[in-house]
Amino acid sequence: MSLLSYFFGSKPKTASVAKERLSLIIAHERTTNRAPDFLPALQKELIEVISKYVNVGLDDIKVQLEKQDNCEILEVNITLPEQPPK
Repeated sequence: MSLLSYFFGSKPKTASVAKERLSLIIAHERTTNRAPDFLPALQKELIEVISKYVNVGLDDIKVQLEKQDNCEILEVNITLPEQPPK
């Protein structure tokens, strides 16, 4: 420890300050109740991919995001057409 840091104190490390700021930003983002912007795009992409293999429509895929305690649950429900028995 140098004599100057003894009298004037030492500056906090840049990494620790950045970590604290990031923690505050993440905590703030988790508490906001904004609807996620990615859900419509995710639903559209799912329809495009699934329709390559199975005939599905826009109403056949439902995408929801739920918050429970500290967790976020992404729920995807896909209604597939019935296959004729073989």
